[in-house]
Amino acid sequence: MFKTQFTKDFGVEFPIMQGGMMWISKKELVSAVSNAGGLGILSALTFETPDKLANEIEQTKKLTNKPFGVNLTFLPTLKPVNYDTYIEIVIQSGIKIVETAGANPANYIEKLKNNNVKIIHKCTSIRHALKAQSIGCDYVSIDGFECAGHPGEDDVTSLILIPRAKDELNIPVIASGGFGDARGFVAALSLGACAVNMGTRFMVTQEAPLHENIKQALLKAKETDTVLLERSLKNTLRAFKNTHALKVLELERQDANLEKLAPYLSGLNGKKMLEEGLIDNGLLACGQVIGLINDIPTTKELILNIIDQAKSIIQNQARLI
Repeated sequence: MFKTQFTKDFGVEFPIMQGGMMWISKKELVSAVSNAGGLGILSALTFETPDKLANEIEQTKKLTNKPFGVNLTFLPTLKPVNYDTYIEIVIQSGIKIVETAGANPANYIEKLKNNNVKIIHKCTSIRHALKAQSIGCDYVSIDGFECAGHPGEDDVTSLILIPRAKDELNIPVIASGGFGDARGFVAALSLGACAVNMGTRFMVTQEAPLHENIKQALLKAKETDTVLLERSLKNTLRAFKNTHALKVLELERQDANLEKLAPYLSGLNGKKMLEEGLIDNGLLACGQVIGLINDIPTTKELILNIIDQAKSIIQNQARLI
């Protein structure tokens, strides 16, 4: 059921991918997703050194014998990142699936491909997707405006981006941004995607390594409880609407520069918030799909429910013909 190019290429049971989320996409969640038949993705930069990433990869392998990948996000940071060393660790650890995001990964494509690593590049526009294809990426994950994290600056929704990407590209397309249940899953496949990528939905699962207070706050949230930040920096971020996020928004409206904003944008605030459960003490990337989440299942329950319900949806729709 639901065999696509994605399940064939990556050796997984279901065309469902877990997003590479900072501080969250760690061994507990990644192994659970992979064991449930999806594709788990570790977030490389969650680990402050390449050696710590190497250890997390090994620990994840002890928890699952199923395929999983590693996310590398190339974004402006206050602290420079030695991406070459992280990529060397990925290769040495035998990882064969890498999701890249942010800036153009062209400088790393050849090395990854020479080591038989399949590359999924996350894009927020058709022009970036075409560029990813031209430099040798194997897949594009197209990220609609609904998504958590960085939706780009064009503000185009998944409903438009997915079929546009399918029309323009010769490589497979993964639907990302706004997906969290069977209805979205079926819609994504209908629009031409070979899989869905879910981040926010996997945050609100039992295995996700974040404080219960945060999960409960997200459970109560609606689709209107996100806010767009960093627009003044041309680095738009969709985040959970909390006191911290609204403070950043207020500073931006006052034309605050990067120096003034930097203390509020630090990822360490978010890390502490997730660990201690202080919902208003940092920024938390969160998509509009939060409005569709009303339970905290295990990852296995989540994935199997999506697949079972998707089958029913398609069977019911077939009766309309």
